[in-house]
Amino acid sequence: MDLVLHIEDIIEKNGSNFELSKLFKAFINEYKTSLSELFQKSQGKDFLVRHTKQLDSIISLMYKTVLRRIFGNYLPMRSSIPIAIVALGSYGREQLCVHSDIDLLIVYERVEGFNSELIIEKLFYLALDAGLKLGHRVHEVNDLFRASQDDITIRTSLMEARFVTGSTLTWHATSKELNKIRLHNQKEFIFAKIEEAQARRKKYPNSMQPNIKESVGGLRDSNLIFWIAQTIYGVTTLKDLTGVLFSEEEYREYRMALELLFRVRSALHLIAKKQEDRLLLEFIPEVSRLLGFTNQQKMVTKVLEAQWRISNFTQIFVKKMVRAYIIDMSNISRFRKSRLSRGIYELEGRVYASYNLEIQPLNRLLEILVSLPDKPYHFDAGFLNQLTYTKISYPLQVKTYTLIKELFKKRYMYSFLKLFYDAGVLHHLFHNFKKVLHMPQFDGYHHYPVDIHSIKCVEALENIKEPFIKKLYDEFSDDEKLLLKIVTLFHDTGKGRVQDHSEVGAKLIAPFVKKMKLKDEDIQRCVTLVKQHVTMSNVAFKENIHNEKTLYKFMSNIEDVKNLKLLYVLTYADINGVGEGVFNSFGSNLLYELYISALEVAENFGRINDATKRINIEKRVVKLPEFIELPKLLQSKLLRVESNLFFFKHTPTDIIKIAKKAKETKEYIYSINADASLSIEIYRKIPLNIGYLLAMLSHLDVASMEIFTLFDGVKYFKIEFIEHVDEDEALRIEDIVNNAFDMNKHIKLKDVTIHKNEISVDCEHSLTHAEVIISTQNQKGLLAYIMECFEELKINIVTAKIHSTKHKVRDSFLIEKQNDICNNVEKIYMLLISRSGEQSPPLLR
Repeated sequence: MDLVLHIEDIIEKNGSNFELSKLFKAFINEYKTSLSELFQKSQGKDFLVRHTKQLDSIISLMYKTVLRRIFGNYLPMRSSIPIAIVALGSYGREQLCVHSDIDLLIVYERVEGFNSELIIEKLFYLALDAGLKLGHRVHEVNDLFRASQDDITIRTSLMEARFVTGSTLTWHATSKELNKIRLHNQKEFIFAKIEEAQARRKKYPNSMQPNIKESVGGLRDSNLIFWIAQTIYGVTTLKDLTGVLFSEEEYREYRMALELLFRVRSALHLIAKKQEDRLLLEFIPEVSRLLGFTNQQKMVTKVLEAQWRISNFTQIFVKKMVRAYIIDMSNISRFRKSRLSRGIYELEGRVYASYNLEIQPLNRLLEILVSLPDKPYHFDAGFLNQLTYTKISYPLQVKTYTLIKELFKKRYMYSFLKLFYDAGVLHHLFHNFKKVLHMPQFDGYHHYPVDIHSIKCVEALENIKEPFIKKLYDEFSDDEKLLLKIVTLFHDTGKGRVQDHSEVGAKLIAPFVKKMKLKDEDIQRCVTLVKQHVTMSNVAFKENIHNEKTLYKFMSNIEDVKNLKLLYVLTYADINGVGEGVFNSFGSNLLYELYISALEVAENFGRINDATKRINIEKRVVKLPEFIELPKLLQSKLLRVESNLFFFKHTPTDIIKIAKKAKETKEYIYSINADASLSIEIYRKIPLNIGYLLAMLSHLDVASMEIFTLFDGVKYFKIEFIEHVDEDEALRIEDIVNNAFDMNKHIKLKDVTIHKNEISVDCEHSLTHAEVIISTQNQKGLLAYIMECFEELKINIVTAKIHSTKHKVRDSFLIEKQNDICNNVEKIYMLLISRSGEQSPPLLR
């Protein structure tokens, strides 16, 4: 509609105010319905500016309409009327969101020739009747200074004042007053705004459903740094401080983060059709669609990352601006006495660093943290600045890992982990966090994204409130406390993959704890604890913990009493890290009952033998609908599989799946899973050249290996590797697997040396299985060589546990007692200690 012509027509006909307000209301409603379309074309700050400019034009036209009604044909020049209409708040910043209040300041000067109050009153009535959500203040120009001293909120809003329409003379007089306000009591104002921000950040902490405006790293943090910059430097935009306070790259990353929050907040307002600043689960699908994200989880990850970026930028550069205002000369001598290093100090539990200090190397900063007395700490933005911008090169140095290990040994590690997160180096120091950084968990259970949850779990571990659990923890050795703290931090780092996160996490933690130089036994405990970290809570909350079968199955996964105790404490920390109040007395009692009952079972573990366990598992298998649907012959074949361990290592459902695949096997079937770490599953009737296969993959570290004889001549192999491979590598591995069914294929391996004292053969392991343990120097192609030896001796390997560090390996192989092998143990020794090569070992020529 041609709004101006319609307005003029009503005025010329001396129409009513109601007609005018109705006309404006129709125009505004029509504009609001077009906002979704506008958002598709223009998002972020550009959308907000366009929206703001449209409101400017509407308010300007309303003001002009009021003047035309009052003055008629005797309308004076607008600058001659001593009224200025000024935008405040987000409207003043040109960041006004769709359903936010429109904050207006009307300033005027008393001139006897004008009835300014009447003009202002008529303007407000017209705006309100037309449906505009106004938040307004009216002041005489010379009253502005006094009003700003009465309330910090008024002073803050005045800092964002922007002229919309009215008298430029009045605006000029207003600008002088605003500058006077800006320069008055700057220190007091700055302190008040920082204190206000600290309270807000505590009230709205990091969350998977963040408040885009109020949360840590939200738009309010962005407002804070602008208010401080304007107070101190008088700038109209933060960009003016590029090259003065921060670099172009730092500002660019900050602006990109801010742009995303603008987009998300606008989308929320459009979807909710009201002022809604919380990114609630119910809004995420539609917000993702409006913003062009195909992956909802990725969208939320980007939002959380943006909030981290804004929080980090704000903390560092607010402090950099205000440090001159907060210097207390009386503390100078105290700081000198508490100096940790040149430019770095610790005072009353807070670590400071001078902004004049050049960025220190990573190891130097870690050394300073290690040197601190063992207590909780807070870190000043100056030290945060050091760690944020320190150079980190890959791979991490051995010394870096040594220093990290020393930090893990401290009673209070949480404050350092929080520092690493705030500085954005958590995933650089602990590479396992790279894929779970800022990752949300839409499970209706966790309150925090994966990284923050993991850190919160360490905080809970270091502040155990349950007396019984605290006593258990205190009884652990220093080595056990160390491994438990590492497991607590790393337990969820396998999330975000297709494979079960506990299995992935168990593979991921092994290389790290090896770098921490943990003992082999402790490394295995770490792997077991991560793999089983949800088992105790699942059993306690979902199963009958007074059922003996449940308890035996539970303990068969946990393995021993020490793991049970460690897992109990880990479960406590994990649940407490979920969110406030999640760990309650009901859950606490269930976990305690399970622990006590499992402890009793563990102490009498010998009274249930393999045969009994096998029978119990078979009972569960035959009850499944999937089993009942199998042909009778296949049912019989499955239950006659000789290996008890096959039943122990797999769930009933997986047992049936494996049986179905085995029945389908003509020559061989294989699958390669490279979504997380590499995993190869093979069913074969024809011989498999396992030595060749492992030799071709010897550049990858094997995490575990299973080999089971099933039925109808089918053998089942599952090999899991620590490393992830890309798509091209996975295709190459397909060729390797296919070629591995050619028994003429052979690769000449490098010489492998194994000494007799490095081999242990235990024929009393069980009635049906013996165990071969090889602890020797880590050598390329070692596992392939061992498997070739076993193949030559026709040893049937049931499963293999692979433990390797950079220099040492401890591989355990469970073998079936076939071919009178236990009466010919010397053959195993002789074959394994011979050097591999073209010639066969002398004993077997």
